[in-house]
Amino acid sequence: YDFGFAVDWMRKDLGICLAEANRNDAKLPVTALVDQFYKDVQDMGGRRWDTSSLLARLEK
Repeated sequence: YDFGFAVDWMRKDLGICLAEANRNDAKLPVTALVDQFYKDVQDMGGRRWDTSSLLARLEK
């Protein structure tokens, strides 16, 4: 998982998306769930892993 777009960057972008949704009273439950899954990947030591590392979380 050491190529491509890093999990840290994905979480940054998801955070922007979720903040804007909150500001506009919109609900994005699937986006929030995906963000939580990527947080779990970060907690597994995968901050710089590629976003495909989500598979490691789903296999857990």
